[in-house]
Amino acid sequence: MTDHNDDMLEDIFAQARSIAPRPSDDLMARVLAEAVIPQAPVTARVAPRSLTERVMDLLGGWPAVSGLVTATCAGIWFGVAPPAAVQDYAAAYFGDEVSMSIFSEDTLYVAGDFIDG
Repeated sequence: MTDHNDDMLEDIFAQARSIAPRPSDDLMARVLAEAVIPQAPVTARVAPRSLTERVMDLLGGWPAVSGLVTATCAGIWFGVAPPAAVQDYAAAYFGDEVSMSIFSEDTLYVAGDFIDG
């Protein structure tokens, strides 16, 4: 069984499908008038960017890279000559303060033996 309202709705849809949609003449005239407007000329291809430029853009440009360089320099500085507060904290955290010399005195004496002949 079908409902009377469903039959009436189907009739309305059938009538709507039978009418072909056509745009108004005014709309077609406006579309065709704008189609005549010249488009911007195509620009030449841009040369591929270098690897350095792409990495700079990836990192965020010069401001970000300058911040990274500053942080790197500060890290090296703190690693080579740490402030007293950092040394105290490191000694308290790790237990003992460790000091290392790049050239020990034994190494200098051994090298002197080769120089003296």
